[in-house]
Parts: sequence; C-alpha cells; structure tokens
Amino acid sequence: MKEKKRVYEALVDGAMEGLTDEALYDFVKARCPKATSKKIVRASLLALLDPHLKDRNILDVIYALAIKHRLDDGVLDDGVLDDGEDEGPDEQPQSSQAANQNMPQLS
Repeated sequence: MKEKKRVYEALVDGAMEGLTDEALYDFVKARCPKATSKKIVRASLLALLDPHLKDRNILDVIYALAIKHRLDDGVLDDGVLDDGEDEGPDEQPQSSQAANQNMPQLS
C-alpha cells in the first residue's frame, strides 16, 4: 500500500506541475523506479476516486495516462486475432446485417 501511495503522490504532483503523457510517466518512474505500468494504472484509479482531487485538468491527464498504459499492457495488441493464416473467401467474418438475419424480430 505504501508503494501505491507514493506512485499516487508522484502522479498528482507531476500532473499539478503540468506534465502529461510520457513526461508524466517518466516523472513517476524517476520518483518511483520500481513502479510497474500496472502499479501506475492502479494508482491512477486511486487518484480518480479521490474526492479531494477536483481539478478537471489533473483528472483528465491522469485518466489519459491510465487508459494508455492499460491498453499498452496487451489488451489491444496488433495481431491478437491474427494466427498467421490468410482468411479465404469462405472464412470472411459475417457482416452485422448477415448475422442479424438469424435473430428473431421483436414486435
């Protein structure tokens, strides 16, 4: 818990100094060298839940950093669905209209 609080304080301090994106991330890493991306995201969420932190600009910067690093952790990696094989003409995904043809109509 102590480490998360230190990361939280570094995030808020950096955001209050006007740092954003990579500059804020570098600032946090400089103050908390052992902080992982996961810890930074969790500390960001802690900051977003803090009722005493009300400055919209600071909250926006912290939110953007949390989202960026949450996505960088592999959620949307390129090629996640690509298994290295090209899809043939019979293997193309159905369009939403074609998929909806099998859905019952609501009256």
